[in-house]
Amino acid sequence: MSILKEANIQLNQSFATKTDAIKATGQVLVEQGYVKEQYIEQMLKREELSSTYMGNFIAIPHGTEESKEDVLQSGLSVIQVPEGVDFGNGNIVKILIGIAGKGNEHLEILSKIAIVCSEEENVEKLVQAKSKEDIISLLSEVN
Repeated sequence: MSILKEANIQLNQSFATKTDAIKATGQVLVEQGYVKEQYIEQMLKREELSSTYMGNFIAIPHGTEESKEDVLQSGLSVIQVPEGVDFGNGNIVKILIGIAGKGNEHLEILSKIAIVCSEEENVEKLVQAKSKEDIISLLSEVN
């Protein structure tokens, strides 16, 4: 099963708070069978420890070490927030990429995402993407 499919992507979303955005990112992972429901709480706990804002309008919410048992299989969720959501300290996030990694796979997934998102033009394409297919092709190295 691929870790990123159309059902994992939500376009043109908007959120009042980063908590709402993180919950939505986790909910996609739950609904698609990658994680148990309690993984969302672990994503919020992880955010309290240190922000998952990565720069370049990207946040990568994921669970804590303790949440590994809540991961059923590796998967990604991608939520596009064109107007942005405030992650604190003036950090605006326009793309949320939720990660569930089975075993140690999350490190490999994170590094692939970091490579794609380190180029501002790739991030801009993700923010401007009009279809789920566009997002899948932009993140094809991760899939």
